Amino acid sequence: MDPARALAFLDRFHRETGSPVDRDTRRREIVEQIRTTGTYIHTSAELVWGARVAWRNSARCIGRLYWNSLVVRDRRHVSRPEEVAAQCAGHLRETWRGGRIRPTITVFAPDAPTGPRVRIWNEQLIRYAGYRRADGALVGDGRNQGITELAHTLGWRGAGTDFDPLPLIVEGADGRLHSYALPPDAVREIPLTHPEHPGFAALGLRWHAIPAISNMRLEIGGVSYSAAPFNGWYMGTEIGARNLVDADRYDMLPAIAALFGLDTSSERTLWRDRASIELNRAVLHSFDAAGATITDHHTESDRFLRHVERETEAGRTCPADWSWIVPPVSGGLTPVYHRYYDDHDESTQSPAYLLDEAAGHRSAGRRPWAGSGSGANE
Repeated sequence: MDPARALAFLDRFHRETGSPVDRDTRRREIVEQIRTTGTYIHTSAELVWGARVAWRNSARCIGRLYWNSLVVRDRRHVSRPEEVAAQCAGHLRETWRGGRIRPTITVFAPDAPTGPRVRIWNEQLIRYAGYRRADGALVGDGRNQGITELAHTLGWRGAGTDFDPLPLIVEGADGRLHSYALPPDAVREIPLTHPEHPGFAALGLRWHAIPAISNMRLEIGGVSYSAAPFNGWYMGTEIGARNLVDADRYDMLPAIAALFGLDTSSERTLWRDRASIELNRAVLHSFDAAGATITDHHTESDRFLRHVERETEAGRTCPADWSWIVPPVSGGLTPVYHRYYDDHDESTQSPAYLLDEAAGHRSAGRRPWAGSGSGANE
């Protein structure tokens, strides 16, 4: 590890937080730890601030207004796969709070100089299985066919429905994979109904309430935490314009158009747009009826611009990727569409949540090729 990265982080931490810890003493501790072990250990305060600032630096996230309220579950003493799986279930239970979902991160054992001590292969803690039937028909989430097949090789069997929660697949320091089914009480799901069309419920649609990303690496001052699942809450369009709509996933717009009697004979009828709006209305209505936190793209766009203003007032730039910040529905009707954002280089942001190329292969159920990402067991 380069001590300069660690010390640059420490200086920024002290500058922003006004930490009462003597900076010179802490600098000497860090340098000595790196000299003798090849790495160093963050204090609890450094870990909390680093995880929060990593969220603040997330250029693709529109929901950063509340970055400083992120709850950090410090589980750095945990690296055994079965304990990691149990703590992930605990994370989902604790963040639920009866539907008042709270942004939360659980940080597991940091990477050693030789590589990660533990990794979670799943893209999110809760994802639905995807199956290809013998006749070629797709059941479930097509995005997850690869990791579903991997789960099968590890002994898991789903019920074969459209909404079977996948098990957690956890890799230990020895490179071995372990599969753990999530307890039912950790998976909170929302059945989807429509505020006006009683027949909508017959579609049998549902979605899980907590979007907990689990394959991104948290980097703080040169230290990597390869297992650090975190969640905010859903923006409705994530479910109603992507998860249930993408052609390689649930592809629900034709069925919804048929339910509402829309003319699908030509693209010029804009039937896809109309069906999408009805699906998004159903998502927001259903979460509200269940008392589960969710936001809409108009409200969240306003909140994001408030975040940008606050960052400017604090003398900081706000990294933002326009193509991710603008919502996938009615983008031109939101204020985030009509402006440019600070230029940024994601590779230079620190602290940061990083999606290594190899992580994409793991979430698809494939072992990455040698040298394709950071850490051991590639």
